[in-house]
Amino acid sequence: MDSGLSDAMQLTDEEKKRRRTRSIAIGCVLAGIVVLFYLVTIVRLGSNVMNRPF
Repeated sequence: MDSGLSDAMQLTDEEKKRRRTRSIAIGCVLAGIVVLFYLVTIVRLGSNVMNRPF
């Protein structure tokens, strides 16, 4: 089932370094977006979080 693509996809050390750096940057941006949504949610709810009926 080997299509031979693994032989053609040998990455150089520079390409591996760039790919890792890009992956870390994407992860940081994603984490930042998650924190931003969390903070916006907390600010919008404000002190009314505990005053709602269950």
